Amino acid sequence: MQWHHLLCLVPGIDDMRLQILWDGYFHLLMYVLAAVALWGLWRAHRRGGGVPGAHLGGAMLIGFGGWHVLDSVLSHWVLGIHRIKLDSPNPMLWDLIWFFVFGLAPMAAGWAVMKRGGPGSGRSVAAMLALTATTAGAGLWSMRPPPDQPLTAVVFRPGVEALSVCKAIDEMEAQLVWADPAMGVVILDVAPENRWGFYRRGAMLVSGSGVPAGCFNWSTA
Repeated sequence: MQWHHLLCLVPGIDDMRLQILWDGYFHLLMYVLAAVALWGLWRAHRRGGGVPGAHLGGAMLIGFGGWHVLDSVLSHWVLGIHRIKLDSPNPMLWDLIWFFVFGLAPMAAGWAVMKRGGPGSGRSVAAMLALTATTAGAGLWSMRPPPDQPLTAVVFRPGVEALSVCKAIDEMEAQLVWADPAMGVVILDVAPENRWGFYRRGAMLVSGSGVPAGCFNWSTA
């Protein structure tokens, strides 16, 4: 939805390049946590201590909601590193909607599922397979550029001067559509076969180039 960056309200971090970089670190951490959790589930299953299917689904909902409760309280209100919808005349309203819809509601649903499932529910290998496939599939899906987005986003390394960026754009026969003030992040209209050339000219990430840039590939800045 592109409503905020992870650290968009942190003083001193106003460089779009740094904002995108920290978004990437955060997304990477989420995938690491998901991988560790899935590894733990499979180990427990092999030891005969698997989680009953209903309990697994309920625990997922409780974990999902619990994370968003923590995120709302810590990130939005205590630390104030970002808000859900910054350009809203009433940011607190959006924070509260997020808190209840993605936080408390899933936690309550998860509690109800676990209570209804009971101790007699069988273990569900299918549920763990679905979790693994969904996690891996979501990561792969997020890396593909949207079919209706003809533009390319390029993030240059720190230290690459604006003049060098302009030269790279000219050499790759690209047209500048948007750029942050430091020219660290640019949106270009460039032929797909020329995207890779930016890596030889100081780029860290180029959307649509086949490099795993995560959901950054969906960015329109």
